[in-house]
Amino acid sequence: MRTDVTIHPHERLDDLHRGGYHIIQDPGRFCFGVDAVILSGFARVKRGENALDLGTGTGVIPVLLAAKTEGRHFTGLEIQPESAEMAARSVRLNELEERVSIVQGDIKEAAGIFGGSTFDVVVSNPPYMNSGGGLVNPGEAKAIARHEILCTLEDVAAAAGKILRPKGRFYMIHRPHRLTDILTVLRQYKLEPKRVRFVHPYVDKPPTMVLVEAGRGVRPMVKVEAPLVIYRAPGEYTEEIYQIYYE
Repeated sequence: MRTDVTIHPHERLDDLHRGGYHIIQDPGRFCFGVDAVILSGFARVKRGENALDLGTGTGVIPVLLAAKTEGRHFTGLEIQPESAEMAARSVRLNELEERVSIVQGDIKEAAGIFGGSTFDVVVSNPPYMNSGGGLVNPGEAKAIARHEILCTLEDVAAAAGKILRPKGRFYMIHRPHRLTDILTVLRQYKLEPKRVRFVHPYVDKPPTMVLVEAGRGVRPMVKVEAPLVIYRAPGEYTEEIYQIYYE
């Protein structure tokens, strides 16, 4: 880990428990949650593949995928300049410049930025709340991360459908109440759902998140996997969550 990377007084440095990597975060803007970590465990990036994270925020997903997989290169696309700059500092901090890149830009312009059929894998932890859904957070950065202000579910699917190579894979985490929207919009952009996994806080509680894998131009057939349970007891992760979080 480099020691010459600036960490501002309002920022903090968090240990990712993977590869000795850390991430710079600004609690006043937005900090990653368990959903980003779970998505990094669900996504499959094979040896030599190139992956893109749409709406990367702190850059945590590209860094975690670099630690967990044998992919060749990982790119994070982020529209907010301040977040993109902070994510780029995390990349330098972890000496990952050869494997991870941060690009400041709009998801809706991803195909123009990178070109069509460019990536083997696309991942996204997009804003969950659609227009009119829930109270909008007064902090602009947090509002953009949580609500469909600058990009919608359809924007994410449209971008993934254009920049994925044929047979490429798209991975997303979202809310179960949006599942009908998710599956409909994926098919609209030629992304065929292949795996669905619900995430439950406890084994006896309803799911609060859903993981979806889709393939570009693949045959229809979806597999619903066994549920992923986060806690076995209050404050105590299940063994599978420990394996996702820690080396």
